[in-house]
Amino acid sequence: MNKIVREHYPVEKLPADLREGLEGSPTVRIILEAQESGALASRMSPSKPFTLEESLDAVRNFRAKGTHGVTMEEAVARVRALRDEWDD
Repeated sequence: MNKIVREHYPVEKLPADLREGLEGSPTVRIILEAQESGALASRMSPSKPFTLEESLDAVRNFRAKGTHGVTMEEAVARVRALRDEWDD
């Protein structure tokens, strides 16, 4: 899910309907989250687990997007590098 956070956003830049009740504050914190849509989003409820076919479709769609994971060695190297940053 995409999320955008803006700290200290000027109230006067907000649309009128969002400024309601904020007259006393010069700035606000804004959090925008994209809502999931489509069949996959409707199935993301914990009370409704994926069927086998839905799971396979989700895997196929993920792979079709060309998103590549990392190997175990790459993951370990990244974690070690991050850990070493804190040791310095």
